[in-house]
Amino acid sequence: MEIRTLRYFMAIAREENMTRAAETLHVTQPTLSKQMQALEAELGKKLFRRHSFSIELTEEGMLLRRRAEDLLSMADKIAAEFSAMDDIIGGNIYFGCAESFQIRYLARVIRHFKMQYPEFHYHITSGDTEQVTEKLDKGLLDFAVIVEQPDYEKYHVLQMPEGNRWGLIMPSGCALAQKDRIRPDDLRGLPLFCSEQGWRNDLPRWCADGMDVLRLEGSFRLAYNGAVFAREGLGYLLTFDHLVDTGPDSGLVFRPLDPPLESCMYIIWKKQQVFTPIAERFIDELKTAFQHP
Repeated sequence: MEIRTLRYFMAIAREENMTRAAETLHVTQPTLSKQMQALEAELGKKLFRRHSFSIELTEEGMLLRRRAEDLLSMADKIAAEFSAMDDIIGGNIYFGCAESFQIRYLARVIRHFKMQYPEFHYHITSGDTEQVTEKLDKGLLDFAVIVEQPDYEKYHVLQMPEGNRWGLIMPSGCALAQKDRIRPDDLRGLPLFCSEQGWRNDLPRWCADGMDVLRLEGSFRLAYNGAVFAREGLGYLLTFDHLVDTGPDSGLVFRPLDPPLESCMYIIWKKQQVFTPIAERFIDELKTAFQHP
């Protein structure tokens, strides 16, 4: 299976039309059709359902699309890394970042580094800890910023200067908004929104044996989406401070948890990984900014 064939397949999946895909790839339609027939024969599966004016992916085709996205991203990253091996003043670095206000510390390091190396370019992927560490392990990312205790045997780790403060986001007019702090008993039986990671790993540290009185109404990977549901009165959002707007005109308020609950944030990268010169210099920059004496 060739990289070029996968690029052909992805163009068809994107365009949902063989003629348009051939035009974007600058190949003839018979050439493209022949390549896809050969790919289906190689895999032993039908990848497309052909209609009069469009093409639809089969279940096997959708699986290949997911795998091909990672493979092509990796191929592009490898090519970029090798072309940058002799470039000590520029190149690309790929970050995966969990959602947190503390990302500002990484942004400051990047800004300072960019001033020194204007030809340095960075790419940011957002997601929860599970998503970004999966991409890091696959080699699709160089660094990940996570809010879960990292595996020190597997990764190099630097801790961010500050933690993330947990609290409850709710409509400003509700009864709970009159409280200064939120205790576990305040949430008994209420519909709650939270990330799966936070519900599984962080909230039990806060309420100990009281998780059985808390009711998870729904889980969100993005705090903004959870805040929209909270604003509509569907529930209360447990999340970090500063992730969503709770200003005077937002209709929402943030109240910290009591006892206080914080989650640390870490920058990680794989051990024994070979980096480009610009990435090696960036690691030195990170260590200068974050490493404790």
